[in-house]
Amino acid sequence: MSLCISCNIAWAKKESRGQYTVTQTPAVKAVLPGQSVSLYCKTSSNVHGNNYLAWYHQKPGGSGTPSRFSGSGSGSDFTLTISGVQAEDAGDYYCQSFHGDMVFTQ
Repeated sequence: MSLCISCNIAWAKKESRGQYTVTQTPAVKAVLPGQSVSLYCKTSSNVHGNNYLAWYHQKPGGSGTPSRFSGSGSGSDFTLTISGVQAEDAGDYYCQSFHGDMVFTQ
């Protein structure tokens, strides 16, 4: 999923490995600075117990997570919300589900 600041395009993306599927919607999200945006990730199998889902943002030289980022969700539906998007938030975002010894990234 790519977050594009001040552009206008969107579509869906899916990754499948065997019996598990991870889907992010939309694959590209256009927002304006200052707006809030939600990125969605759906897994074909519930994430529970010792399993987990994580979000990643590829950012050169970046460290830590600003407080404007928040994650929520359970089961198979997860959301990453950015409140008050800033220009430096643009880039690629990935959700990753871990099921036992298998990891799935989209």
